[in-house]
Amino acid sequence: MTQTTDQKNAGEKATVKVKLGENNYGKAEINLMKINRGGKRHEIRELQVRVAMTGDFDAAHSKGDNSELVATDTVRNTVYGLAKEGFTSSPEVFGKELIAHFVKTGPRVTGGFMEFTEHLWDRVQVGGQGHDHSFVRQMPKRTGRVESEDGKAFKVTSGIAELYVLKTTESGWENYLLEERFTTLPETHERVMATFVTAKWEYNTDDVDYDAVWDKVFGQLQETLTDHYSPSLQNTLYLMGEAVLSLCPEISRIWFRMPNMHHLQYNLGRFDMENNLEIMHVDPEPYGLMEGWVERA
Repeated sequence: MTQTTDQKNAGEKATVKVKLGENNYGKAEINLMKINRGGKRHEIRELQVRVAMTGDFDAAHSKGDNSELVATDTVRNTVYGLAKEGFTSSPEVFGKELIAHFVKTGPRVTGGFMEFTEHLWDRVQVGGQGHDHSFVRQMPKRTGRVESEDGKAFKVTSGIAELYVLKTTESGWENYLLEERFTTLPETHERVMATFVTAKWEYNTDDVDYDAVWDKVFGQLQETLTDHYSPSLQNTLYLMGEAVLSLCPEISRIWFRMPNMHHLQYNLGRFDMENNLEIMHVDPEPYGLMEGWVERA
């Protein structure tokens, strides 16, 4: 028995018309350390970098035509090579150098972005002095993203991650909605408040000393934690943003992600022992989570 044309067509999968949407490609998790050995006192910077290129890549996707494409292996090599020749100031400026390079050398590249996480190192203290060539890694991380559509004009976002801060007093949680069926949490005007601060900020100018601004933000976030009674983590988030924008005119707005890392008073009464907020149980989850932008009015 032979199949009719209609029977054959019914067994075939229909192919719909599609087109390529927004896309990019590049190399991720490039781990780079640069050591400045220009004198007896060394300097180090360590980045994890992602570079992505945008442009006319339709043929590669739809036809498998790789002509004039920059290999991702070349992207990796370029990060290390340009770090040797450049990367003399901030990671943000280094990101601009990378994107401009690929737009210039990649025939099909018109723009792209660079994202980085910088692992921070401090000097080992010996006799109260920082050692010339021995370092200890810090917990907070510096982050950022540099993007461009043409390799000439850039949008820069800088940030910080894993800044773990805590205050043992001058924090509470009161006057919230209590007349609610599932509310069991008692009010308090005395508690431990702790959070991992994640922040990112945007600029209103290209004339920026990114290293200096980052140091200012890093210091101000810690200082603001100390300078007020906190009725909520939301209020501290707002005051941190206000303080940063007051200190740094280059910043247009700042975003925060701040989980409430609960430190709960452990019940020692069952052992006939007093606990005046001295012995705490650190409860990692679930946790309250606050996010928001603070912007110039």
